[in-house]
Amino acid sequence: MTNIAFIGLGIMGSPMAVHLAKAGHAVAGYNRSPARAKALVDAGGRAAASIADAVTDAEVVAVMVPDSPDVLAVLAGEGGVFDNAPAGALIIDFSSIRPDVTTDLAVQAAERGFRLIDAPVSGGEAGAVNAALSIMVGGTAEDFAAAKPVLDVVGKTVVHVGPNGAGQTVKAANQLIVAGNIQLLAEAIVFLEAYGVDTAAAVQVLGGGLAGSAVLDQKAQKMVDREFEPGFRIELHHKDLGIVTAAAREAGVVAPLGGLVAQLMASARAAGDGPLDHSALLRGVERLSGRTS
Repeated sequence: MTNIAFIGLGIMGSPMAVHLAKAGHAVAGYNRSPARAKALVDAGGRAAASIADAVTDAEVVAVMVPDSPDVLAVLAGEGGVFDNAPAGALIIDFSSIRPDVTTDLAVQAAERGFRLIDAPVSGGEAGAVNAALSIMVGGTAEDFAAAKPVLDVVGKTVVHVGPNGAGQTVKAANQLIVAGNIQLLAEAIVFLEAYGVDTAAAVQVLGGGLAGSAVLDQKAQKMVDREFEPGFRIELHHKDLGIVTAAAREAGVVAPLGGLVAQLMASARAAGDGPLDHSALLRGVERLSGRTS
């Protein structure tokens, strides 16, 4: 049993914390909205009153919050992890943030006597609920080995991809691929519907060929049903594509399709679709096509 603090009990963090509690770990969870801790408490965990309360006795501190400023506040802010966790604690940042921010935080963590790895995840809400996430880890080999028993509880594919920041770089590439796939699937669905094709049959046969993908399996039916309850929100994918485009520019890498899908994601957000699942990119295709659901 490990004493684990879990900061951020949202769509992804809550089921991950629950899995850790059910695996026998002592999990203290904190979320700015206290009601989000209910599932963890029901699973045998504890609702902490603050970050300081959550991390006081933690051997491992897991963080799953939306963006770089949030991670900075949780770790390095007043009353945060760096101020209150025991020396030697292993910090696992599951959030998707800028690689340079992760690298800087790893340096700060080491100076304060902590170990930090970046471990962003892919798989959405379904992956979190089913403990089937793909986890790309940046950090030292030693810290990865120490974190592996925890990561294996919440993930199915857990891979050490390099030093601090490498996990975030791989996650940025993941988000680029996913966004492009979702956009093209949305265009295909609107195209099929325009011709009156049996969309369910079309999706079935497309899934059996080279067009098949996890995106098609998980998102096609949501698009057909116009059911956009978020598993991963457009506003978060918009943030991730901002990371991709900025990092590509910094590296001198040209990503023309990535730039286009980033603009389409931004358009969806500006149109008010930010809180919806990223499969709601279909709504943008409909708008551009002069069609309505």
